Amino acid sequence: MRKRHAVRALTGILRREMLRTLRQRGRLLSAIIRPLVWLAIFAAGFRSVLGLSITPPYQTYVLYEVYVVPGLAAMMLLFHAMASSLAMVHDREMGSMRLLLTAPLPRWYLLAARLLASVIVGLPLVYLFLLIARHWDVRPPVLGYLAVFPALVLSGLMLGAFGLLVSSISTQMENFAGVMNFVIFPTFFASTALYPIWRLAEAGPVLAMIAAWNPFSSAVELIRFTLYLRFDPVSALVVLACFVVFFLAAVVGYDPGRGLWSRRGGDG
Repeated sequence: MRKRHAVRALTGILRREMLRTLRQRGRLLSAIIRPLVWLAIFAAGFRSVLGLSITPPYQTYVLYEVYVVPGLAAMMLLFHAMASSLAMVHDREMGSMRLLLTAPLPRWYLLAARLLASVIVGLPLVYLFLLIARHWDVRPPVLGYLAVFPALVLSGLMLGAFGLLVSSISTQMENFAGVMNFVIFPTFFASTALYPIWRLAEAGPVLAMIAAWNPFSSAVELIRFTLYLRFDPVSALVVLACFVVFFLAAVVGYDPGRGLWSRRGGDG
């Protein structure tokens, strides 16, 4: 694999992802409206009934809007990752995915390029949401917007790799749409995106344990801590480890010789 060839492939995949996303105006609009609806309606309704004690990384009592914004940012990455994976299933059914994977480059590199391009395209929307959230007095340190960038990238890669793995075992778009709902909502609600662990423990120890072991919770906490200029090494290690596991499993899943494609005869 020559460096120039690899860079051209990455550039081409990134350009294709950007054009695809810009043409889907409804997807762009829903991506930014969805978390704003949660912030404006859901958070406002819970502010008066849900008290929050001092929870790291916050050093004082905070409004519920302040707590929930990092979780909503992670939710944007999750929805974007699954939408990108749905596009992978569509490309596979249309045959363009087969053409991509038959390019004279390693399969892992092509999948990694597709994954990285998806994350890069989704990040501006997350930053736009974080800036709009300042209207609700969610005002992290200015340097926090820079510090959170690696956390957003790593979390996006982990969630994107998970979506890539799900798409590798889905045979049809109709099946994948059902899988998305089955995956997204339990992943989001059984996490620390909306409530801290101690609140979930009050509802039930089993739910708190599920949230604690949920990789999405680690992504949320990594974003939350770095946005306020603190670092959570445990969350970072969990997100990194899950990214590696999910991505390697997806590479195997997309290998027509060893993965699930071999049992389907390499159908594109």
